[in-house]
This record gives sequence, structure tokens and C-alpha cells, in this order.
Amino acid sequence: MLGDLGVRHAWSVLDSEIGTLSFIDSDKTAEGARLVREGRAFSLNLAIDAFDPPLFGRSPVRHVVEVQGNEAQDVLEAFNPQASSQLDGLAHVRAREHGFFGGRTDLEAAREQIGIHHVAARGIATRGVLLDLAGHDEVDKVTPFDGRMYDAGLLAEIAREQGVDVRAGDVVLIHTGWTAHFLRTDAEERAAKRAWNGLRADEAMAQWLWDRRVAAVGADNPAVEAAPGSRDIGSLHRRLIPALGMSMFELLDLEALAAACRVSGRWEFFFVSVPLRIAGGVSSPANAMAIL
Repeated sequence: MLGDLGVRHAWSVLDSEIGTLSFIDSDKTAEGARLVREGRAFSLNLAIDAFDPPLFGRSPVRHVVEVQGNEAQDVLEAFNPQASSQLDGLAHVRAREHGFFGGRTDLEAAREQIGIHHVAARGIATRGVLLDLAGHDEVDKVTPFDGRMYDAGLLAEIAREQGVDVRAGDVVLIHTGWTAHFLRTDAEERAAKRAWNGLRADEAMAQWLWDRRVAAVGADNPAVEAAPGSRDIGSLHRRLIPALGMSMFELLDLEALAAACRVSGRWEFFFVSVPLRIAGGVSSPANAMAIL
């Protein structure tokens, strides 16, 4: 346990600069590649300027095209990798005084030892699984903005209904429908949206993901976990990133993939992500795709 936080950690059993992504070995990558049957590729990334302004007060990208003679080149004068579809790295969140994953209390040491460049050096290529919680919400007439918490029991139930099992080394994606609905609203409506559906942030959820040795978890909402959440329940970011070493994909574009999975009745695919190789980085654009 991490002191009085009531958070279980994996520091003594998982010694890796990439955390749970180390559950993806060569056999797992080969398993994911064998899922490619139709050759249909789906980008899971929104435009880098999809959110105007970006969420959580993050800086918007400033894109300039410079011309030199007959050549033009892009220059990003300001670019927050978390302004749109993103991957939270292991140096993104600390567990208060207990530190980052592995007990590293110094940010500079964490950036060097568990920074996003370690993930980027090998990339992520594995089996992906999509759990369609949005479809479940539609039946219950729940909107993506209701702040509904999906508990571990519900994830297991949806997986059974879809006929898919979650296995070691998988990347699990949660389809809530939030990004698609949010980006269709006008600026005034967006400003009023303060809640979103997502995973329940309790220990049972962290245990469910850890027991299945999930490599990473992602969603098409701003934080994977539900908001506004509950102080009594705690933070899933804290339970997963610094405690278990589990990275999180956020603000993914899952609409086309979810639609294709519904039609085919197949909810597993080859998942690939190649983060930016930023030395000491704490995050990256998701740069993710799924291939059926």
C-alpha cells in the first residue's frame, strides 16, 4: 500500500521502465498481427487542433508554414502533446509524496528513467479489444455527459456479451461516445459540459485490469475514468499510472472502429501506437491505429 492513500502498487513485482507495456512480448505482437483479416485500418487520432480551446487549460497548437524558395515546411511553435488524442506516460502523474512509478520522487529522475522515450523506442503493437459501453448506454438512455461510472463487473459483463476475453498484454479501449458527441456541440454547450462517462476509479477496477495483465487502457473521453468522480472513491490515474505502471490513452477517435466492430461482430484487432520519441517526455500524441 502507498501509505495512507489506500492504493495498492506493483513496485515490488514489476521492474520495468515501460511498466505494464512490458506484458507485450514478441508472441503477443504476433498474436495481434494474426488478427488482421480484412486489411482495414482505422486511425484512432483526432486532429491535433480538434479541441478549441484544448481541455484543462492546455495551450493550443500554433502551426506556421515557413517558405524557403520552392520548399514549404511546418513549424509547431507551441504544441502540447496532450491537447488532443494522447498517451499519458509514466512520468505524467505522481502519487503525492510517494512519487512516480517505482517510488521515484524526483521528476527529473522519473523523466529520465520512465519517460515516454522508453515506450517510443520500441513502440506498441499488440492485440486490442474494444468494449462498447456506448452501445450499453444507448439501451439505458444514458448520454455520454451523465458522469456514469462503469464498474469492473460491467466491463466483465460487456466483454461476455461481445464474446471477447481480455488477456495478458492486451490494450483495452473503452468506447463511451463522448468525443463524437462533444465535438458536435457548439462552443456554449461545450463550456457547460462538466461530466463524462468513464471507468469507476475504485480499487476493484485497478485490480480487474491488473489481474488480467492489461498492457494499457484507453477511451474516447478526457480521462478514461468518469468525471466528476468521487473523493471517496479516489483517482484511477493515481491507481494506474504511478502505482501499477499502466499508461492511459485518452480522447481517442473510436467511432469508425466501433461501427465496424458492431457490423462484423468482432471486437478484437491489431493495435499499434508509435509515440513521439521525446527524451524525458511525460506524454505523447496517441499516434494510434487499429487494423481489422
